Amino acid sequence: MKKNSFPKKTFWILTSISIFSLSLVYVLQVNAYTRELYLNQNYEKSLEVLARESETLKIDFSKAGSLVNIESYLQNQNFEKVKQVKYIQIYSPVAQKPSSR
Repeated sequence: MKKNSFPKKTFWILTSISIFSLSLVYVLQVNAYTRELYLNQNYEKSLEVLARESETLKIDFSKAGSLVNIESYLQNQNFEKVKQVKYIQIYSPVAQKPSSR
């Protein structure tokens, strides 16, 4: 009789390694999906809060009416005047390489 060229032990070892690998990939993908879903929900909530705040500011600004009333409105909203402007220097191009002429 002819022996099997592929022993059962090797088959079960390869099957076990495959099942473990696929299970690990599945768990990692579900984890990444859950994290993205959670972050998306948080961003949507903060976007809704900012949209409501924006609408409130638009309404308040329209109530201010004219440029004469804006200074008093800004003082009531706890805004501060800018004392100094600082810029961030970027030493390498971010979006594209500068064209050489």
